[in-house]
Amino acid sequence: MADEKNLHTDDLSLTEAVADRIRQLLIAGEFSPGQKLSEHQVSAHFGISRNTLREVFRLLTSQRLLTYIPNRGVFVAAPDEAAVIDIYRVRFVLQRGAVQAVAKAHPTLIRMRRLAEQGRELARTGDWRQVGTINMEFHRTMVELCDSPRLSACFDLVLAELRLVFGQLEDSAHLHEPYIELNASLVAALELGDTAAAISQLEAYLIKSERAVLAALQRARR
Repeated sequence: MADEKNLHTDDLSLTEAVADRIRQLLIAGEFSPGQKLSEHQVSAHFGISRNTLREVFRLLTSQRLLTYIPNRGVFVAAPDEAAVIDIYRVRFVLQRGAVQAVAKAHPTLIRMRRLAEQGRELARTGDWRQVGTINMEFHRTMVELCDSPRLSACFDLVLAELRLVFGQLEDSAHLHEPYIELNASLVAALELGDTAAAISQLEAYLIKSERAVLAALQRARR
């Protein structure tokens, strides 16, 4: 019985590990919304059995990152406008809580500063897709200010789904450029310990971003 229990635990850990790796690839923009996933190719890529892969697919489907269509297969999700509204609702709660919880000298602020600067550098090269990836990493790091692995794991799901929204849009300057300096300004407020200013900036930031993403998604679907 002990061996069977350990085997089940190992299988569960493998399923979760592969699911996490696929989530990171989604956040990095390595999959396209609506893309069909081949069981053969994905299982070979990760060196896992088809049965384990199906468990991975079930887990990611329950997290709204994949979609199963009977008799057709498994596809990368393509979140719609309703999903965008809910994503930003979650972002507002989690990120506002992170800003309220942060200590002035939290070491994570150093990483946020570096990511903001990296976004600036990439913008100069015109690599807007990578700017988008760095921006997501910036906001993921912001949630780490809470020092809560559970909240960070929850936010990873939100970011992966948001990246699938961006995957339906053209990665261009108008979608990312306005937020480069806003990131730097937000970090500056946090470094000064000005929580009220940081919260005000964050709220305006998220409202602006949500409206821009919704408008872009509506244009893309016409």
